[in-house]
Amino acid sequence: MKLEYSHKLIIDNVSRFIDLTELEKQKYISLLTEIKVKKKAFLMQAGDITRFEYFITKGCLKVYTLDVDGAPHISMFAVEDYWTGDMASFITKQPSRYFIKAIEDSELLGISRANYDLLFQEIPKFERFYRILYQKSLISYIRRSNYGISLTAEERYIEFKKKYPHIVNRITQKDLAGYIGITPEFMSKIISKVNRM
Repeated sequence: MKLEYSHKLIIDNVSRFIDLTELEKQKYISLLTEIKVKKKAFLMQAGDITRFEYFITKGCLKVYTLDVDGAPHISMFAVEDYWTGDMASFITKQPSRYFIKAIEDSELLGISRANYDLLFQEIPKFERFYRILYQKSLISYIRRSNYGISLTAEERYIEFKKKYPHIVNRITQKDLAGYIGITPEFMSKIISKVNRM
């Protein structure tokens, strides 16, 4: 079976954790929905119930909440070969607290809740894949939380640059500040200092 680039990317992602037959690959692809989001458009807004788990095949998005003053707190950037969404809202069907906004024109593959449940019934090994995916997400969340309380803003920036060199040049300094948890002005000072090191 000849796969489109987007389908090959998601099958390669899944195949890191489970082996699929050609028929299983075809079935999985048939359950996915192609979604396009223009730069600066919302994929999802706070108050929405998450209808899909998303896999990014092209582009860059940011996932964030707003504090009481309206300042964004970015929890992640999602680029090609990343999964994103609000798992809690997707599973519980409760409104999300998150916004997901495209930083670049983006293309995604989404699996709806109905197709997600159908996938587990028809190809049970996908439960292993999604369990691993959620475990990795939880580990990442815990590490990020620990970094937030144990590292300085400068150390968090250096860690971000090391871990995500493919993202750092695709986002604005303002968004980076929202991720690190500081003002854009302080972010500018840190970047200048680190670049002089």
